[in-house]
Amino acid sequence: MSIDPTLFRQVMRRFPTGVTILTVRHGERIHGMTANSFTSVSLDPTLVLICITKGTTTHDLVARAGIFALNILSARQAHLAKRFAKQVVAPADPFAGIAHHRATTGAPIFDDCIAYLDCRVVAAHAAGDHTIFIGAAQAAGFGRARDARPLLWLNGEYASPDKILAHLTCVS
Repeated sequence: MSIDPTLFRQVMRRFPTGVTILTVRHGERIHGMTANSFTSVSLDPTLVLICITKGTTTHDLVARAGIFALNILSARQAHLAKRFAKQVVAPADPFAGIAHHRATTGAPIFDDCIAYLDCRVVAAHAAGDHTIFIGAAQAAGFGRARDARPLLWLNGEYASPDKILAHLTCVS
């Protein structure tokens, strides 16, 4: 028996998660999307997973390129999360004005992120309307915001840890 998708979404919105921007390079094309469905899987080997909706540009590019990078955002980067989630009108080139470089795979790494993982896809598993991509970290490091507070997602909003703590204090 399945639960109502609206109820499921409402329940999941109560769980705070970090916010990343997944980037991918396929040939000369670069692309990115905001993602919070990311977690570590293993230390040996170093594996992470990311869930991507089937049929999206990001899904198709990650599947074809076999690589992706995850840029962990600071609380001051909500504007980038909104840009890559298409919650605001983005410039024709969504990477415009964002200092970035390449690590091992060639996927864009944001200079001002907190930290990053640069990954090679080692497995892909169908899971409902998403694919779970397992990535083996090829490179990892810190951006210029390494000591900043992370950007979080809770109840359909971007927030800093301070805002979430204030929310949780009010609720209890």
